This record gives sequence, C-alpha cells and structure tokens, in this order.
Amino acid sequence: MATVYLAEDLKHRRRVALKLFHPELAATLGPERFQREVEIAARLSHPHILMLFDSGDADGILYYVMPFVSGESLRARLAREGTLAIPVAIRIAADVASALGYAHAQGIVHRDIKPENVMLHEGEAMVADFGIAKALDAGGGALTRTGWIVGTPAYMSPEQAAGDVVDGRSDVYSLGCVLFEMLAGAPPFGAEPLPSLARRLAEPPPSVRARREDVSETLDRTLRAALARDPAARCTAADFAAALRDTVTPVPGPLSVQAPPDATGAGSGSIVVLPFANLSPDPDTEYFSDGMTDELINALTRVEGLRVVSRTTAFAFKGKPQDIRAIGAQLNVRAALEGSVRKAGRRLRVSAQLTDVATGYQHWSETFDRDVEDVFAIQEEISRAIVSALRVRLLGPDVTRLVRPATDDLEAYTLYLKGRQLWNRRTEETLRIGLRHFERALERDPNYAMAHAGLADSYCILGFYTALPPTEAFPRAREAALRALELDPKVTEARPTLAYVSMYHAWDWAEAEREFQVAIRASPGYATAHQWYGNFLAILGRSDESQMEFTKAVDLDPLSPIKAAALGWGLYFGRRYAEAIAQCRRALELDPSMSVTHLWLGQALGQAGRLDEAVATYEAAVRLAPKEPLGIAFLAHGLAVAGAADAARARLAELETMRTERYLSAYDLAVIHVGLGELDVALALLERGLGERTHWMALSGVDPRLDPLRSRPAFRRLLATLRLGGS
Repeated sequence: MATVYLAEDLKHRRRVALKLFHPELAATLGPERFQREVEIAARLSHPHILMLFDSGDADGILYYVMPFVSGESLRARLAREGTLAIPVAIRIAADVASALGYAHAQGIVHRDIKPENVMLHEGEAMVADFGIAKALDAGGGALTRTGWIVGTPAYMSPEQAAGDVVDGRSDVYSLGCVLFEMLAGAPPFGAEPLPSLARRLAEPPPSVRARREDVSETLDRTLRAALARDPAARCTAADFAAALRDTVTPVPGPLSVQAPPDATGAGSGSIVVLPFANLSPDPDTEYFSDGMTDELINALTRVEGLRVVSRTTAFAFKGKPQDIRAIGAQLNVRAALEGSVRKAGRRLRVSAQLTDVATGYQHWSETFDRDVEDVFAIQEEISRAIVSALRVRLLGPDVTRLVRPATDDLEAYTLYLKGRQLWNRRTEETLRIGLRHFERALERDPNYAMAHAGLADSYCILGFYTALPPTEAFPRAREAALRALELDPKVTEARPTLAYVSMYHAWDWAEAEREFQVAIRASPGYATAHQWYGNFLAILGRSDESQMEFTKAVDLDPLSPIKAAALGWGLYFGRRYAEAIAQCRRALELDPSMSVTHLWLGQALGQAGRLDEAVATYEAAVRLAPKEPLGIAFLAHGLAVAGAADAARARLAELETMRTERYLSAYDLAVIHVGLGELDVALALLERGLGERTHWMALSGVDPRLDPLRSRPAFRRLLATLRLGGS
C-alpha cells in the first residue's frame, strides 16, 4: 500500500520516517476522512507508542510522518532468532498491551497489530501505525471492495475477519497471536491468509504449551483466553498486560540487539566494561579503579561498530556478585570486560579479561605490572586488545590512539578522578568537595580540558540544587565549559552544559535548542544530553517530543536512577500523573536513596489528589537530605495543599532561617505561598525570582503547582517576560 522513506525534517533537524501511500489509494479513500482519522491517532502520547508527527495530502498522495527509530522490528528479530526467551517475549507483549490499553481508553483501536508494527527501539517495544488501519478503511469498506485487505490475516480476530464491528478486544486477540509466534515460532493458525482465517473461525485456540514445554500453565491459560473466539471471553488490554506480568518477571534492560557476528567474530559488537575491583591496600584509592573503568569506557566509545554500555548502567553492578551470562542477557551485550587494580606506592598491577557472555569463554586476558606513570599506556593496550578480539573498526582516520591523555600531570589526573567519583554521588556535600578537586587539578595543569568540564558539570548541578546562587553557579559553568571546548572540542560533557545554562539561566530558548542539537549530533550516545534536552522540551510544553528524549536517555542508560526519575518528571509536566507515579517508583527501585526522585514522585502524587501519600514521600526525601532546602520547600507546599497550614508555616519559617547561611530560591518560597492560598505574596516572590534569575523560573509555564496563578494578569506578564506559554 505504501513506500516508507528515511527523510530529514528540515525545520526540526531530525530524521523521520515518511510513509507515502500509493497514488491510486487517494481517490478510493477520500483524503478528508483519512486525515480526520489520522489526526485522532496523532493525539496519542505514550512511552510505547510511536507517535505521528504529521500527515497530509500532497498532490493526491496521502502521507504521514513518524519518528525514525534506530532499532529493528519484532519481525526482523523473529526472522533472525525464530523464538524468543519467555521473559523477553513477556516484556514485549506487556509493553504493547500497555500501549493498547492507553489507546483503547482514548477510543482508538489499532486493527493491525503484527510483528511488523512492533519496533524494538533499543530499550523499549513501541507500537507503530496507530489508527492507520481505520484511516485506510475510512471510506466505509471501500478498500475491501476494491481488493485491498485492511489488516493482516494471520493476526486478525474472528470478528475482524468476518467484517463485523471491532473494538479493543480485537487488538487483544491480535496481540495474542503475536505473543504465540514469539513463543512458538509461528502464529497460532499459521501464516497462510485463507487457511488461517478459516481455521480461526472453526477451531478452538491451540495451546502454546503443546509446542513449547517450558511455557507455564498459567501463561498458556492467559494466552488462550486472549485468543478466545468470542470477544466477550477476552479481557481488556490493560488486564492482559497485568496478567502477563504476573506470569513471569520480565527481563530488564534493552530489548533490541544487533545481528550476532559471524563465526569469525567480524561485524558489529557490544560490550559492557564492568567496574574494575580495587585490590589496593588502601581502600581510599578506589577512585583509581573507578577511573580506569571510566577511561576504558570513554576509549571504546570511539570505536566504530562497537556499542558500549554507559557508565551509570555499568556501575549499577559494582560490588555485586557477577554472573557474566546473566549480565549479558540483561544488557544484550556480546562481551564483558572485567578487571582489578592494585596500586601500592608507585607500582601498579592491572588485570583484565574479556569474556564472551554467551559461552562464558575468555577472548583475552592479561596482567600488567608497571609504574603508575604508565597508566595511560595500560589503558591503550587493553583497548587495543578488545578491538582486536572483537574485530571491530576504529572510528575515522585516526587509528593511532584510543586513549588520549588529557594531561601529562599524574597528580592532576588523580585529582580529576577523585572529583568525578565525588560528582557521581550527586549530593550537595560531595559536589562541593569534588569541585575543589577539579580546581586543584587545574592549579597543576590549567590546560586540562576534562577538569574544566568537571568544573562546569559541578557548577551546573550545584546551581540546579540551589546550593549556590544562580548568578554565581551558571555563569561559572558556562565559562568552564567554553574553556574545556577551546582546549578540546571533543569533550563530550561540555557542549550540553552550554545548552543547560542557556535553558536555566539565560532563558534563551532558541540558543538552548541549537546547543542541544549540536551536542546530540556530536555525541548521540551521551544519555545526559538527551535527558537535559527532554527537560528543555518539557519547559516549552512540547510534551510528546520531551518524552521521546527522556525515553532515549533511559534507553541509553537503562539502570541510571536519575535518567529513570527524569522520565517521571517529564510525565509530571505533561500532566500524566498516573504514569509519572509509576515511572518514579521504578526509578526508586533502582536507587531508593535518591532524594530528588522522592520529590518528583511527591509532586505527581499531590497533583493526582493523593495528598497524604505526597506528604509522606516528601518527608522521606527530607530524611535523606535533611540540610537541603529543596526538600523542605516541597514538603511545606505538600503540607499546605493537604490543609496542614500550621505545619507548612513551621517549615516555611525553617527555610527563612536558612537564608542567613545560603541561597534560597524565591520560586520555592512562592510555591509554598500558592499552596497556602496567598497568591499576592506568591506573585511578588516570583517577580523577585525573575530578578535573581533563579533557574526554577524556567518551569513557570508548565509547573502544575502554579495553576492557581494562571488567570492573574501579573502572572501572564511574567510569562511574557520569560517568553513562555502556559498562561
């Protein structure tokens, strides 16, 4: 019916999938009705639905535009593997069922669920072509009368095959056929169009357990219920998702994998560099083993054809018993690098081994006994050995070095490693100490680009936590990032920092978007750039695009608690509170000690009307970070909205006492007064926040907590000053 092109959206500088229907369809369909149906489908916004960007009629050719995703279709994976592991199949089916349940609640039935329409986009299953089948049949069955079949026979429900009216239960049947194929290798009634249609109308649904013995009776029963001939005997898509998740624990991590290499080991590869163990006599030298891991990750990301698991996800396995095969299955990687570091005085022993996660056999292992000054040479040798073992190509013409030391001063390098270790803990205290380490590294080597980047990152996060005044934190972050790029344009972390400052401090939306897009083009695998770009899009009310970026960040860094929490925060700003709550709870499963996740969860609970739960969640955040005013401010607002005005005022007084010792955001105080119903006081504080350039002001257009102010002319003028919508 159509041809699909990879195209560039020139306006938004992004790659898209452009689908052009054959010209003869336009006259048959009726473009106006087709367009109406596609517009309805375009309203869908869900993490497991591939959204519609645009559609139309160009000189008699109907078209629509969807995001380009870099993964593969479920059909491609089934063609390669035949059947899937049960936990993987369950996760894919549950994700699709979740998407269907959301669409059915909006009154939209897919009508053509099949493996071709399920995309495995790195970390998630995503459903494509929502609403298109109905749009194609918009002319009252005209396509069927002209010989076109709307839907795919091997996956059609009996009522759809008979031409009856269909509802969401028809999609459940189709998804049951897809799940059956994932488990058994073929659809339940075969793939031949006419025989399969005849069999589903005449025969009871088959048992998948009869074709695959390791399928449980519970899963077999759940699947047969989805394939019931009578729609009334089937459950809803949402219930089907819940039932599937109850049958087995779905596998976490990315679903999509690249084609396996051939027997010679050539072709694309993927690797996780697991945190090197610290075997040094002094446990405080752990920064050195962590630094070894970081440097190897950074070096291997320069290799073309090699997918390298991000640092955050790799470090999620630190200090835990390591079953290489289980880790490989969870992360969908081909190889794992393990190692240890022993540093004693000026001597260094580094042991490393590269293991095939599928077989458990070692590709390569080596032990290096050197002086500590040889650390970069050791990293280079390890990287080269991995490239040789996996037989992947080096990126670009520069094949001489993978490890490019950014400094010749070993002490400066050591200080940088200590600073990064502290920065990764993300508390106000460790950020401040890490900042001093970066400064000391730069005292020894002022031209150390990575230390400037570390300084920039530290100032950014200290500014975000309101640990420093915005007029101090963000300009210093910008200065340090510019210096890092001046010294080394390839410093990955510095470019998105410039965009971050433009977003949260300069409030220059056009400049921020340009910087984010440059950063992502330069380093598309840097998850933090996608996360921060998601923040930017959420601020501007571009919720659907925001979710795409947050989801990309999670795909790239699936075990990162901050990336998972940021996705929940974005859902909150999109006012999808139930989804935000669920996502923040998933983030807390990754790290229950991260206070900011509790704050974002509390926000979503409060807007969902679950006020007591919101207050309890804020209190948990304050217990985790009792000296940080951000949590106290959130708690005070939660108490005020819950009707505990006296308790809210007590917390407000507590914040006021902090102002003598540190910066306190006027925006946080304004939000509390909104909760107390003191709107004039809140507006005055927001005006003060504008003058202070507090970064939270960027959220004014979308923060639901400020909704009581949106009808006020003074608030609309404030948004106009910020050049924000949301009034």
